[in-house]
Amino acid sequence: MKLKVMKLRIVRSKNEILELSPNERIGHLAIGPSNVDFLSLMTRCPHLRAIQVPPSYHKTMSKAITFFPEMREIELLEGDVWGYGKDIDEYFIVYEEMKPEIEAVIASGASIGEDASQIAKRTGLASDQIEFIARSKAAA
Repeated sequence: MKLKVMKLRIVRSKNEILELSPNERIGHLAIGPSNVDFLSLMTRCPHLRAIQVPPSYHKTMSKAITFFPEMREIELLEGDVWGYGKDIDEYFIVYEEMKPEIEAVIASGASIGEDASQIAKRTGLASDQIEFIARSKAAA
C-alpha cells in the first residue's frame, strides 16, 4: 500500500469548480484561471492551502488575480501535472516514496530551491511542488 504525501485535485474546466469537495486542500488548475475562477475555487474549498497553475498561465497572471489567494494565505505554485489523461484521474498523487529525498533536503539545511530542481529532474514533479512539500514537512 502506497501512502500519500500530497494529493492535487485536477480541475480541467470552469464547471468542475462547482463540483469540488469543500474539503480539497490543493488544486491544480489546468484551465486559464480568471479572478472569478479563483474566487469560486476559494469559496467552494475554504480549506485550500495551495493552487498550482501551469507555467504558461503563471507567467501571464496579473497581480489582481494573485491578490485573492495571497489574501487567504494560499500558496500559488507553478508547475505541470504529468501523466494524467483527460478522463482518467481527477487527482494527481505524490506518494510516500518521495519523502526520503524531500526530508534529506530539509535535514541538509541546503537551499530548498537548488535541491528541489535536482529532485524535480529525477521525479518529474514540479520544483514548486517539492518546495511546498518540504516547507509543509518542515513546519509539521
